[in-house]
Amino acid sequence: MPARLSEVAALAGVHPATASRALNEATRNKVSADTVLKVRRAAEQLNYSPNPAARSLVTNRTSTVGVIIGDLTVPLFPPLLRGVDDVTSAAGYTALIVNTDNDWSRELARIAALQARRVDGLIVATATSGDQADPRIWSSVAPTVFVVRAPADPLAPTVLSDDSMGVHLAVEHLVAQGHRRIAHVAGPPEISTATARLRAYREALFERGIEVDPALVTTMDSISADAGTEALGRLLDSGAGVTAVLAFNDIVAYGCYRAVRQRGLRCPEDISIVGYSDMNGADLVAPPLTTVHVDHQAMGAEAARMLLGMLSDPGARPPHSVRLPVSLTVRESTAPPRQGVPR
Repeated sequence: MPARLSEVAALAGVHPATASRALNEATRNKVSADTVLKVRRAAEQLNYSPNPAARSLVTNRTSTVGVIIGDLTVPLFPPLLRGVDDVTSAAGYTALIVNTDNDWSRELARIAALQARRVDGLIVATATSGDQADPRIWSSVAPTVFVVRAPADPLAPTVLSDDSMGVHLAVEHLVAQGHRRIAHVAGPPEISTATARLRAYREALFERGIEVDPALVTTMDSISADAGTEALGRLLDSGAGVTAVLAFNDIVAYGCYRAVRQRGLRCPEDISIVGYSDMNGADLVAPPLTTVHVDHQAMGAEAARMLLGMLSDPGARPPHSVRLPVSLTVRESTAPPRQGVPR
């Protein structure tokens, strides 16, 4: 028969109410550290497991958070979800993960399902610009933190990578190798990361005295390897004189590899390619991909910590948004342009 809270309290020598507070992450700070330790040891000794339903009735919380993901097959999401789970599980929360396939009607259905399950908070990785980016859509359900992408409201709690730093590092690397005809395969304009990286690309070229040629920028309607192949193919076929490419992310960069091969060209001998994200496997493609490294596990962990802070003090001001630093991982997909090629 499972141990009861009263038995844990008796073994620890405290009142059952004190034992309950010591075992609840939300109320643990109201009990001394020594008492928490005694109660936790007693619970472990008796193999006590709290009843989530009973605790929910008392605290009006379910100890669950919803995590809304656009496409679980994208390689950046597993490490991000690992970061979320590491933090939430340590705090006694369970993460409920839903996939939307980047479909707005499906997302609304998933939001309703999470609301029905009375999640305590939300972590959202699907925000886009426009009407669908109104943070109230999510925050009306539960306190919300946005991660990877930013909603329209700049004051909404958000965890992002430093896209400006990442793009500047990539452009600086290519310019140092002698490239001047640097193209950018940009993501869909309704995605905050796409607009941020495009803006940073233009700024980075301008700061280095390189003319920003609109003919070297192409925008995709979707994010996929096929879209990258088609987009870079248009640029190469236009005769724009591209010697290097900054892709929106690694998946798009893989599509750029294919566009180069289809035209009988080689990377990096004819075209240097830089990705963004440093997804698992970026070092295994041929040639290994030079890319901006983003610690998505750290992003997930930071988003979870931010959300748990909001839940522990509902009356506090919303936290400031956070931009985590990035770095450039240089591999074999970049090299100086061939002699005789316009720089």
